[in-house]
Amino acid sequence: MLQSALAADAAAIRTCLEAQITGDLRLHAAMRHALFGGKALRGFLVMETARLHDVNPSRAVFPASGIEAMHAYSLVHDDLPCMDDDDLRRGQPTVHVKWDEGTAVLVGDALQSLAFEMAAHPDGAATPEARADLALTLARAAGKDGMVLGQALDIAAETAADPLTLDQIVALQDGKTGALFGWAASAGAVMARADSAPLLAYAQALGLAFQIQDDVIDQTGDVTAVGKAVGKDAAAGKATFVSLLGLQEAKRRASDLVDTACDSLSGYGKRAERLRDLARFVISRQS
Repeated sequence: MLQSALAADAAAIRTCLEAQITGDLRLHAAMRHALFGGKALRGFLVMETARLHDVNPSRAVFPASGIEAMHAYSLVHDDLPCMDDDDLRRGQPTVHVKWDEGTAVLVGDALQSLAFEMAAHPDGAATPEARADLALTLARAAGKDGMVLGQALDIAAETAADPLTLDQIVALQDGKTGALFGWAASAGAVMARADSAPLLAYAQALGLAFQIQDDVIDQTGDVTAVGKAVGKDAAAGKATFVSLLGLQEAKRRASDLVDTACDSLSGYGKRAERLRDLARFVISRQS
């Protein structure tokens, strides 16, 4: 049930984004390359929380597309030689490898702009106030106090005299991964002008569980299954949830976080079952 819903929402998001990127220049081809091929988990969170609040999916698909564009921008820039210097993403050459670094920078810039365009799109949230809130909160989640801050802390950790502590890694990942999860999970409530607090609590636990599983995969996965380089954190001597907690304790911590995420949805009853399924999926995935 979850997998079919993920696939259906990913297809709807792809259709929406393809309608926005119709050119045949190198820029447009590279944008499409960067956008498609993933699971669209963040977009699914937008779509599912919109359904939870009886928001029409034809409207929700616009902010859902926006968060996927924002996430894709972050990956394109994260893969650059000046950042993580990765050659593979989702089993395909990264944008700077397939084209060049200049194209990758421009693709990231264009995708970030597209993200805000979709969050504030007039065919998206029904009211100007909701569209403004989506754009404002996306800027905060993606910027200097959110995802970009998390990336800056990650870069600083590479040359720090001492490895990060567990609390510092949690703070880093709350920005780098958790901020966009939080925006996506609260988007449905924002569109409906409803209370987003339970969904933000869900997203905070979900985001940390997601990152712990990423660390597990980085240690135990193989490049073919994962679709990108593995073992880089260990090779660089970076502190991770696995290096600090050990593999089994990290898995246990992720499982506890999933329980916390699911408990935060108690007020929605059975209507939130797919969100609970998503939380369980996050720590079972292998890529």
